[in-house]
Amino acid sequence: MPDSDQAVDRGRYRLIPRIIIFLRRGDSYLLIKGSPVKPLWPDLYNGVGGHLDRGEGVLSSASRELLEETGLKADLWLCGTVIVDAGDVGVGLYVFSGEMTGGALRNSAEGISEWMPFDRVASLPAVQDLHPLLARIHRMRRGDVPFAARSFYDAGGNLQLVFET
Repeated sequence: MPDSDQAVDRGRYRLIPRIIIFLRRGDSYLLIKGSPVKPLWPDLYNGVGGHLDRGEGVLSSASRELLEETGLKADLWLCGTVIVDAGDVGVGLYVFSGEMTGGALRNSAEGISEWMPFDRVASLPAVQDLHPLLARIHRMRRGDVPFAARSFYDAGGNLQLVFET
C-alpha cells in the first residue's frame, strides 16, 4: 500500500520498531552487559534485542536477535509495548519474555550474556528503565494481557516509564 493510502505525513510523529527480550529461568532473567566499545549503553545491562529488518515480523525479529546475540532459541510471548519519545522520531518497543528451548549460551559482539537473579537487577549498572520494566514482567505470566507503556524524559532529564494498562 502506498504512503498516500496510509495517511503518511512526513511531518507527523514516526516510530522506529525495536524489540527487547527477557528470557526467564525460574526467578532469573537473561541480560546482556553491553560491550565497552558499543556506542549505545556500553557496560550497562539490558535485555537482548535490536531493530526489526524491513519485511520482518516482531516475533521473527525477536527470535533472530536472540539467536544472533546469545545462541539461544526460545518460546517467546509478547509482554507489552512501550512508546519511547525520542524527539521527532520515537521508538515502538515490543517487549517479549519466554523460556529457553534450545541452543548454547554464548557471548557476542553486543556484549556478555548472563542469567541474573531478579533480586540483583536493581543493583546492576543498567539502562535507566531496566528495573521498572523487568519488575512489571516479573509479575506477569504467559497469557496475561500485554501492557501498554510510554517512556519519556521529564524537564529534569530523568527517564520516566508510565504504564497505561
